[in-house]
Amino acid sequence: MTEALIGLAVLLILAFLRIPIAFVMALVGFAGMAWVMSPTAALYNVGQTAFDAAINYELSVVPLFVLMGNFVARARLAAELYNASNAFLGHRKGGLAMATVVACGGFSAICGSSLATAATMSKVAMPSMRRFGYSDSLATGSIAAGGTLGILIPPSVMLVMYGILTQQSIGKLFAAGILPGAVGMVFYLLAVRWVTWRRPAEGPAADRQSWPERMRALRSVWGVLILFIVVMGGIYGGVFSPTEAAGIGALGSFLFALLRGALTWKVLTEILVESVETTAMLFAVLIGALLFANFINFTDFPQGLVSFAMQFQETPWMVIVAILVIYILLGCVFESMSMILLTVPIFYPVVMQLGYDAIWFGIVVVVVTEISLITPPVGLNVFVLRGVLPDVTTGTIFRGVTPFWVADIFRLTLIVVVPFLSTWLASFVA
Repeated sequence: MTEALIGLAVLLILAFLRIPIAFVMALVGFAGMAWVMSPTAALYNVGQTAFDAAINYELSVVPLFVLMGNFVARARLAAELYNASNAFLGHRKGGLAMATVVACGGFSAICGSSLATAATMSKVAMPSMRRFGYSDSLATGSIAAGGTLGILIPPSVMLVMYGILTQQSIGKLFAAGILPGAVGMVFYLLAVRWVTWRRPAEGPAADRQSWPERMRALRSVWGVLILFIVVMGGIYGGVFSPTEAAGIGALGSFLFALLRGALTWKVLTEILVESVETTAMLFAVLIGALLFANFINFTDFPQGLVSFAMQFQETPWMVIVAILVIYILLGCVFESMSMILLTVPIFYPVVMQLGYDAIWFGIVVVVVTEISLITPPVGLNVFVLRGVLPDVTTGTIFRGVTPFWVADIFRLTLIVVVPFLSTWLASFVA
């Protein structure tokens, strides 16, 4: 127990010093294993863990979904999604911000990356909102918050990682993420409505479009619908596994981008290099987290934590609340992937011992992690927008996302109190 607590303290200190989290987790995991076992065992653990991660067939879903997302981002689908959403919502107060949220949800459903969604939609939606006089805070807030939907609405790399760490069905996790993702989208729309109710000048109404124009805009998103139905429908229908679905999705997105004339040899090279870089980053974080988790498991910390939690067997909700508070605090220091890989091996046995559903807990973890993408001081989506929109200050973006992370707190509470939202669709997946 003492070794684990010291390791956690060192990890947090190094993380506060802004040392790359993958390196921090690997270093603490190696040093901790050398302490509790031996240096030889620590070296063996490093080699074996890296080898196992590299040859894990289930993890091949990660680079394939990353590749699929990159092809989709270059195929100019984001603009069509935004135009379709704008056709139905743009004439309302705050309608362009609402259209941005809906378009982000649709784009993330085939992209799977929150950061890519935020970066792509900023280029599509920001010029339109500025043209109609939207405040920078509401405009950037809706983009940053809408981008967070990418880690929950399937296909989601975060849900894949959770499924691999806990040996849960990725197909069930994908199904479980649909309703909470839709609820999140509705809550974000309500947040936009609340902002424009209090300060109407921040989100004036745009032009109303006729029904023929709306139908034309809606027909333009057929590619998104086909790709989503093929990938997700194949998984839910048992036609192919999540890994096979990722491969089919990557091929489909490649063909779609090719047919739309969005690919040149230069663009294709950029997409492949970017996919390799992203995959390497994700695997570096994963291997570091596994090294740290192996060190923790060699101590008696997990057993001690379970024993402590069992004291609250009559009031298990107190343990869940405590875990959620820890996640929210960690979100101020860690980025989302690191949080999941670091904490799930520790908290998962506790939650299972208390009798909660593993699929439900996975959705709760991803939703609370989602909040960290737009909360200070880390807020990765905020800093992505800051890089794409250098004329907007970080403070303005953080001010803009405040109503949205408040909405996320309400959504998190609803999902915790009503587990049915996360488990109903998953119950139909074999």
